[in-house]
Amino acid sequence: MTQSNNDRRSFLKSAVSASLMTAASYENILGANDRVRVGCIGIGLIGKRHLLDFLSQPDCEIAAISEVYEPRLTEGIETAAEKQTAKPEGFKDFRRMLDSKNIDAVVVSTPDHWHALMTILACAAGKDVYVEKPLTLFIDEGRWMIEAEKRHKRVVQVGTQQRSGKQYAECVELIRNQHIGEMRSARLTSFRNISPGFTKPVGTQSLSESDWQMWLGPAPYKKFDPNRCIYHFRWFWDYSGGQTTNLMAHNIDIVQWATGAKPKSVAAMGGRYSLTGLGETPDVVEAIIEFPGFLTTWSCREMSAGQPGAGSTSFFGTKGMLRIERSGMEVIPDRMIPAENMIPSFTAPRVVTQNPEPRTQAIKREGFEQVRDQFVPHVRNFLDSIKSRQPTVSNLASSQQTNITTHLVNIAQKLKRTINWDADRETIIGDKEAARLMSKEYRAPWDKELKAALGK
Repeated sequence: MTQSNNDRRSFLKSAVSASLMTAASYENILGANDRVRVGCIGIGLIGKRHLLDFLSQPDCEIAAISEVYEPRLTEGIETAAEKQTAKPEGFKDFRRMLDSKNIDAVVVSTPDHWHALMTILACAAGKDVYVEKPLTLFIDEGRWMIEAEKRHKRVVQVGTQQRSGKQYAECVELIRNQHIGEMRSARLTSFRNISPGFTKPVGTQSLSESDWQMWLGPAPYKKFDPNRCIYHFRWFWDYSGGQTTNLMAHNIDIVQWATGAKPKSVAAMGGRYSLTGLGETPDVVEAIIEFPGFLTTWSCREMSAGQPGAGSTSFFGTKGMLRIERSGMEVIPDRMIPAENMIPSFTAPRVVTQNPEPRTQAIKREGFEQVRDQFVPHVRNFLDSIKSRQPTVSNLASSQQTNITTHLVNIAQKLKRTINWDADRETIIGDKEAARLMSKEYRAPWDKELKAALGK
């Protein structure tokens, strides 16, 4: 069944009114012991993982699944039906799912270009939202999401799951308490070798024109191309920001969580030099982000793995370094060696400090697992926040700051120049061309859906 655009906008206006309930009244509807009925949008790589993790929670029921790719829609429904009593309803058009009054929350695990608009429409429909990162395709979408969240009094969890990891929480406290001294540098890395690049589609079944239109959504129209959608969407600017918005988002989120800092300026260089397969986004990026009082570098290679075990996120302070990954964390102290003993000598024996004391305490944490120790607790935090109406551990306001930093790196890389950022006004300073990249136009009719959901 389909709705006209006018009917759809009328629904959204009604949903807006219905969703403006107080937090207290919502708590009366959904108590601490009640089941949360969840709809999943997107059953791809991460979407299937989220489906399993939500199914593992005793107070959660998967009530519906929306997916335009038929094999994954079928797989999602069958997976849920095997693990719970009720079989979820299936949808190609996620808006039909949002129409349901029997769904409390949705999980958005779609390609990146859909994250913001689906979150906004879900909020307008009175649903709480778990949305995967990257938060947005461009900076302004994050503002619209925050506006929708506040306007409709929703709970939103962003899929930066490291925030639910115990070692990451400890890392944040150690940085804030200056366990490694004054933190003046952070290094973020992602290295692998996929040369010569991806050369064939992941999906084996074509999408109908209507399903392809739904997959594209607000993105510019292109004729159906299996090389641009399932999994490989991430290498095309119309749908994603490459590995900078994909992987750097996790790492820079920990830096900004620990420091509360916002960027001042960003310089970045990169390009697609070696990969000849599918895609447009860079195969190598080097970026420097200036924060008040410290620098952060982002180094990404898709065409050379380099030395294994280098670590993805490292902090460097005046007392030592802290290195952290999803499997563990380690503090490596610097030694108390007088500066004078470090002066090079080429004509006499160098002064050697015997058994120098560590400048801080060494710490090592091991044995963490990504799903058990980060993904599942992140789901639990979201479900608990739905019931308590308290902010999630990875809320929209903090995630938008991470989002801004990653997009500034991509803008700097595209324009090959330094971008200066006014954190108070949340805008690019003195560069009109760069500032225009903070926003994009949605394709019709999604531009009207956006305005209706925001009450404009």
